[in-house]
Amino acid sequence: MRPKALLLFSGGLDSILASKVLLNQGIKVTPVYFKSYFFGPEIAKKSAKEIGLKLKVVDISKEHLKIVRKPKFGYGKSMNPCLDCHLLMLKKAKEIMKKEKYDFVATGEVLGERPMSQNIQALKILEEKSSLKGYLLRPLSAKLLEPTIPEKKGLIDRERLLKIQGRLRKEQIGLAKKYKINNYPQPAGGCLLTDLEFGKKLKELFNIAKKIDKKDIELLKLGRHFLEKNHKIVIGRNEKENKEIKKLVKKEIF
Repeated sequence: MRPKALLLFSGGLDSILASKVLLNQGIKVTPVYFKSYFFGPEIAKKSAKEIGLKLKVVDISKEHLKIVRKPKFGYGKSMNPCLDCHLLMLKKAKEIMKKEKYDFVATGEVLGERPMSQNIQALKILEEKSSLKGYLLRPLSAKLLEPTIPEKKGLIDRERLLKIQGRLRKEQIGLAKKYKINNYPQPAGGCLLTDLEFGKKLKELFNIAKKIDKKDIELLKLGRHFLEKNHKIVIGRNEKENKEIKKLVKKEIF
């Protein structure tokens, strides 16, 4: 029976390449995308379809919002708690792995590519805190990390895994050509929490509101925002935005 891997899949080049490395060893790969109020699966769906995989989408919005409001490991440049966010996803992946009997969890992480969440210390924290120690494989940087249990068991050949590190993407682009991957998204933010302007609005909302839901987050994406005596005022820039704002009005406030 073919080994089964659950792959955290953003739809970017790194996660596409991670899937290719696993598939080339005969691993059965299921890509999974954890969506929230701040990022959605559109790019991941497109990328998964192009490489012939069916994407599993899991909604973690409510749990993720709690973490964004009070992260254990802090924020990045904006309101992005990258380490806490990745940890939540890995914990959810562990639950799926156990329930659906996957052999291991994989990610497209590259050692040193992101200073906050992909340094060696962060990778170790994520593995330990998610209870995936020994079962979390990073195919693109595996040779630079400790061997995982699937490698030790012979489910996957360590020699055919990679040793990519750093922020330069030369090796990834070269591999994309090798695997004939022509269409892949550029490495840009798909997460609203990394946007500085959105981050300011969210921080302001956290300061004045105890309870926040999906409509509140959607409202932050629209119009111009003003704060008057702990009341947030949102004014649409055009008719289209005004119609969207009207849809988000909560009946209970009147």
